[in-house]
Amino acid sequence: MGLSTHVLDTMHGGPAAGMAVALYTTEGDTATLVRRIVLNADGRSDGPLYDNDTIKVGTYRLVFDVAGYFKTLGVKLPEPNFLNRVSLDFGVAHTDQHYHVPLLVSPWAYSTYRGS
Repeated sequence: MGLSTHVLDTMHGGPAAGMAVALYTTEGDTATLVRRIVLNADGRSDGPLYDNDTIKVGTYRLVFDVAGYFKTLGVKLPEPNFLNRVSLDFGVAHTDQHYHVPLLVSPWAYSTYRGS
């Protein structure tokens, strides 16, 4: 399965459909954009971000456009808002395993973990 992500909107109690996400490879302080996606109605990408044949051992970054998502829903956010983009840096050590990076998010808090 490679690499996948899923975002749950904890403010509204459902998937973060329509949230923009960017995937980068990283090396030191350098990040290279791999692709941009918009999450589907289930708050997921339509397919794996990488499959097991193309993912490589290394470091990656997912950037979630939290403020843009909540503004689109009409949530009144302070200026500047508390969370703008959530950036998660993580490593892939085993290309034969599935790396699932879920995000639980509201305009004021987030959490993540390595999912299954």
